[in-house]
Amino acid sequence: MCILFVALKAHPQYPLIICANRDEYHHRPTEPAHFWPNHEQLLAGRDLEAGGTWLGVNQQGLIAALTNIRDPELTQSDMRSRGELPLRALSAEGIDASWLSRHSHFYNPFNLLFGDEHALHCYDSRNKTLNQLSAGFHSISNGALDDIWPKMSRGTQAIEAHISTNSEPNIDDLLTIMKDQTQASDTDLPQTGVSLEWERHLSSIYIQHPEYGTRSTSIILKDHQAKLHFSEVRYDGKGRNLGRDDFTI
Repeated sequence: MCILFVALKAHPQYPLIICANRDEYHHRPTEPAHFWPNHEQLLAGRDLEAGGTWLGVNQQGLIAALTNIRDPELTQSDMRSRGELPLRALSAEGIDASWLSRHSHFYNPFNLLFGDEHALHCYDSRNKTLNQLSAGFHSISNGALDDIWPKMSRGTQAIEAHISTNSEPNIDDLLTIMKDQTQASDTDLPQTGVSLEWERHLSSIYIQHPEYGTRSTSIILKDHQAKLHFSEVRYDGKGRNLGRDDFTI
């Protein structure tokens, strides 16, 4: 997962809204969002290479999502798959600050968002900090929570404008926001340890590239009655729509 936008208690009817893009190599095998046969409480896409997920929900209304922290100097090849983390957060065992502080060093750097509209937390493994999100708008990409990266600011502003002017959030409009390919100017690019060319590619909300880019967009809307709507749209390396699935819990 590359970028997450969160609106927490910012809409009168939907206390939790999440818009997320998953960026990954296009050759990495993946299953679309579905209810997992051996974990019927779990709705999530599945990474078929390592077996985990990047974003999911369960029947209890809990949500978990992962973003990698881009820091090549701290990345090692022999670490556990970060896709295990959302699965644990959504399992009966659950996840908390104590478990994360004891186990996060087994994984390459990550942000883990988990919880629900009553208590939503983000754990930053690089700094080993756990923050409870306040009401309002938040963004998480490949750095710290609410970093002022151009695409994080751009997406937050667009989603805030949509939510503040619509009594019913429009999923198609939110999907359009998540397909914004506007790249930042070179002077505004973050420096995350990759080449200038890749900093440019990675600076847009939606990344279109034949090798690595946005594979899917997920929109989650949860209302005051705890009804949760989950939409996933998938794309190929040319930006073509490969299909959409909608679920209600």
